Amino acid sequence: MTALDARLAAVRARLDRLGPEAAARAAEHDGALLVDIRYGALRDRDGTIPGAVIVERNELEWRLDPEGAHRLPQATGPGLTVVVICNEGYASSLAAASLQDLGLRAATDLDGGFQAWRAAGLPVTAPDGTPTVPTAHIAAQAEGAF
Repeated sequence: MTALDARLAAVRARLDRLGPEAAARAAEHDGALLVDIRYGALRDRDGTIPGAVIVERNELEWRLDPEGAHRLPQATGPGLTVVVICNEGYASSLAAASLQDLGLRAATDLDGGFQAWRAAGLPVTAPDGTPTVPTAHIAAQAEGAF
């Protein structure tokens, strides 16, 4: 196990990670804030989740710190549930832990990231307005082929 693998395991032990359907319910029914930290090229390639706030990873702490001068209006306080979304659910775990360290105790991430959301058939807005299709390896995982 590498140092990064150990760090990821330790971080995930303190997160209440959500699957795609649970994240969608949390946003729709509980007011959770979905935060997409993927870089622009991935959003341009695969699309976005309707209603998710786009905050690239290098600005995340500045934009979500509820006491910071550069925070988003949605960063309302330490009790806000934030679901961080990356492409496949790795960087988002580390980012959610960083938000917890800032005092957002309900920060977590989307297990499997954007690709899991899309593979689950949840709404996605493509950059050109057309539906998107899961990448082959993610679709195969969703179908249990792995």
